[in-house]
Amino acid sequence: MTTANALVVTAEPGVPFVDSVREVDAAVADVFRAYTDPDLVVQWLGPRELAMDLSSWDARIGGTWAYTSRDPAGNSYGFRGVFHDVDPGRGIVQTFEYDGFPGHVSLDSVVFEDLGERTRIRNHTTFQSQEDRDGMVASGMERGMAEGFERLEELLAAK
Repeated sequence: MTTANALVVTAEPGVPFVDSVREVDAAVADVFRAYTDPDLVVQWLGPRELAMDLSSWDARIGGTWAYTSRDPAGNSYGFRGVFHDVDPGRGIVQTFEYDGFPGHVSLDSVVFEDLGERTRIRNHTTFQSQEDRDGMVASGMERGMAEGFERLEELLAAK
């Protein structure tokens, strides 16, 4: 990973949003496929130490997704959501809910910017409250995102 590919996460005080930007050394079409193909998603999404059991990943408008991550001690963490927009090569809008904190749903928007053989990935996550946003930030979200993006870039480089 080059320094140009460093993850930048912004969580401004007083607003229920988190924004992030990360570039990868791959074309938009390849990045989009890595976000939508369940066989690829399981290879990169989330921190390295967690194993993912994907129960659904229907990347189309109205499609649902759900997975459980397991840590080395055997603890499991369930996540789920709905795809609200899936625009090939441009972006995805989906909800995100952690089963351990039910009823607290965030809305994630990812945009893929074509930089030639590179892609800039912009994420904007809207939380229902400032408290929800602050809890997510405190949970180690940035570390998990950084490791996931590292894994994504490794996957894309191996293709």
